[in-house]
Amino acid sequence: MRAPNSEAASKTAVPPGSLRILLVRDPFNSHEDDVSAIRAGLAEAGYELVSVVDADLRLPELIAAIQPDMLIIESEAAARDVIEHVCVSTQHAPRPIILFTDNTDTDRIRTSLAGGITAYIVDGLKPERVKPILDVAYARFQFEQQLRGELADTRNKLTERKLVERAKGLLMQQLQITEDDAYRRLRKLAMEKNIRIAEAAQRIIDVSAALG
Repeated sequence: MRAPNSEAASKTAVPPGSLRILLVRDPFNSHEDDVSAIRAGLAEAGYELVSVVDADLRLPELIAAIQPDMLIIESEAAARDVIEHVCVSTQHAPRPIILFTDNTDTDRIRTSLAGGITAYIVDGLKPERVKPILDVAYARFQFEQQLRGELADTRNKLTERKLVERAKGLLMQQLQITEDDAYRRLRKLAMEKNIRIAEAAQRIIDVSAALG
């Protein structure tokens, strides 16, 4: 699966009016001209800017109250503490996060993206660039969320398979039955209790552990 490019993003871009955006300023390193350029670009593209706030201790509370669909950070130096504060504030409800900055340091770019920044934009503060940048960032975020979901699903299936195999082994050992018979017993228990077969397997494992 390939990461989204500009062409793919244009096909999957959401209507501007359907996104609510929170603009977060670096309280110590933000330029009003740059904030104004972002606001102008959002207005031209038809995005709803719900608020402009500083990256301070109130940020998690504000995000929880406003429930924005996307965050934009304006920080000239890409301050590490600002980036971490914003990313941590959204960790329980991930959202696309776009950083506009003048910092071209490779290590800062790498750590920012690893920390949760969706798009790291250098020298991109022109109103006409805002919409395509947001479109690509939103498409990238959706792509990454899909990958995370697929990875979590694969891990869950692997865990469930291990539970089933372990429960079958216990039944085979305790009842002196074949693997097929052990599986049939597991499936019967799951149907009788109206639970998933992995849950039935976990119950057998728990009972076996309790009995010593």
